[in-house]
Amino acid sequence: MTSARRQLIDANTTPFYHVINRCVRRAFLCGEDKLTGRSYEHRRCWIVDKIKALSSIFCIDICAYAVMNNHYHLVLKIDVDKAKSLTKKDIISRWCQITKGHAVAAKYMNGEALINGEVMLLDGLLAEWHERLSSISWFMRCLNEEIARKANREDECKGAFWEGRFKSQALLDEQALLACMMYVDLNPIRAGIANSLQSSDFTSIQERINSLNLSTSALTIPNQQAKPSGNHQTMHKSLAKFEGATHLNVQTGIPFHFADYLELIDWTGRTIRHDKKGYLDNRRPKLLNELGITSDAWLTSAKEFRRQYSGISGRWDAMCDFKKQHQSGKWCKGKAYSEAIHPIAKL
Repeated sequence: MTSARRQLIDANTTPFYHVINRCVRRAFLCGEDKLTGRSYEHRRCWIVDKIKALSSIFCIDICAYAVMNNHYHLVLKIDVDKAKSLTKKDIISRWCQITKGHAVAAKYMNGEALINGEVMLLDGLLAEWHERLSSISWFMRCLNEEIARKANREDECKGAFWEGRFKSQALLDEQALLACMMYVDLNPIRAGIANSLQSSDFTSIQERINSLNLSTSALTIPNQQAKPSGNHQTMHKSLAKFEGATHLNVQTGIPFHFADYLELIDWTGRTIRHDKKGYLDNRRPKLLNELGITSDAWLTSAKEFRRQYSGISGRWDAMCDFKKQHQSGKWCKGKAYSEAIHPIAKL
């Protein structure tokens, strides 16, 4: 039995969540149908364009993404501080980019006087829209509905495009966030469809590396304007920033340095490549040493993160507390894995 989203998503406990959605009826989200020879690669741009557009409207940042042939992964962060700072006009302006809004809201935006009943109605609408603008459920609803409509029109068919509602995992601490982002970014390499980070198309790590290379080129060549070099051209909003070592619940970005993350993902990607079986570099990345995670435990997590846990990932005691606090129907899963990448849990 599935659990209500309010039991699985709580920004006050953690702002970071891993979400997944998969196609139904063996439909192609992307990729190429070998039976018909028809290509669906252009649909990858649909996903990336839409998540960037929605991120600029919602108070939700994108930490990582990977668009695969029949499913996609996102690591999202609810920007609680941004949501608190929105004014009434901000809320109306943002929400009207998603829906038609309401006549009373339009009247308020035009500076027209409102009667008492309209003021009460507007207050109710603002409270509802404000909550939705920091809701992962509404973010995913807006994303999936548009993609499904466009795909069905293109396929000239009707019916469900997604196999069900999206799956989500709460990421309760730094280790869980790091392992999940690594798992998402390495999807193409793990699936054997890419052999390097640079060739991992439609992933956040490829976008970050391309952006880094463009920034470097712009600095070394005077008056040169940087142009997107990846497959994706339209950029609505930048990915969430790496901000260094700060606490998970008090920072505004990702609590690691990008240089350390890049070192770790490069090491991990080389290790799990199919053509490098058994390869293990003796030089351990800095982040593994800082977090006290063994190489074997980390590599297992990078390859099997999705299967290790259910709807919650983090220290075992924190997962149990989350389940108890939210009365979640999901049982805690992954104690052995949790203790392997969370050394403190053994104390």
